[in-house]
Amino acid sequence: RENFIHLCNPHLEKMKEDILYHFALGTGTHDFPALFGDVKFVCVGGSPSRMKAFIAYIAKELGLGSPGCDYPNICAGTDRYAMYKVGPVLSVSHGMGIPSISIMLHELIKLLYHAKCSDITIIRIGTSGGIGLEPGSVVITRQSVDATFKPQLEQVVLGKTVIRSTNLDEQLAKELMQCSKEIGQFNTVIGNTMCTLDFYEGQGRLDGAICLYDEEEKLQYLKNAYESGVRNIEMESSVFAAMCNLSGVKAAVVCVTLLNRLEGDQITSSHDVLVEYQQRPQKLVGYFIKKSLGKV
Repeated sequence: RENFIHLCNPHLEKMKEDILYHFALGTGTHDFPALFGDVKFVCVGGSPSRMKAFIAYIAKELGLGSPGCDYPNICAGTDRYAMYKVGPVLSVSHGMGIPSISIMLHELIKLLYHAKCSDITIIRIGTSGGIGLEPGSVVITRQSVDATFKPQLEQVVLGKTVIRSTNLDEQLAKELMQCSKEIGQFNTVIGNTMCTLDFYEGQGRLDGAICLYDEEEKLQYLKNAYESGVRNIEMESSVFAAMCNLSGVKAAVVCVTLLNRLEGDQITSSHDVLVEYQQRPQKLVGYFIKKSLGKV
């Protein structure tokens, strides 16, 4: 059963019903194997609208559904997260930051377990700040590192500090890189991704409401990050990697860079340019799914 979801929680077996509160789903009210048992690929991203756009895109790529078809939000009973499905692909929003994606992942992993899913691949697609890369470059994460460049997630559980690994599947990263080469439309690299606890001070920005360091200190920090192998910065990858590792799920993070942080802090590209950038991880992951299903 190595290819099935592992639940690192013996208490769940004693529960008569499992309510996934933030999804507005539950084992007592929904038939999880019937609804989700055929899922093989799960794509997660911050924005509900982006994940709805992704499911429409992948439906078209896989030849499923009709043009202009509307895909209902499976989690319509809540406004916390949005979830869409077409064929073997599930698309779920996770909000912004470690706490938000952590809550979603707890319930997503349990959903996949209750649905008896196997051979699952989970990929986070999103946006990030690049370091030493041209805007629009796509970064496939080798490992997620914290703000001190260590490949770990530090959590406090029952008052004790717990350290968890944040490595991601090396073979999956290579397969995604090969897919990008076959597409040949945008620059893609494999590198470390720094996961921070906030968008401003935690990422060394000079434009937040609070900033008690100077530009020279900021640039030195970002250069140190680059020298350690970091190529982009976001706010979800560490807990994503850690939880997928513990659950035995093959996982990857694919993020486009919206700016080069060595050259500034604010995103100045036009709306149309940003929309095109945000479609690049979708294109790459969509191609990967098609190839995996033998449709390329």
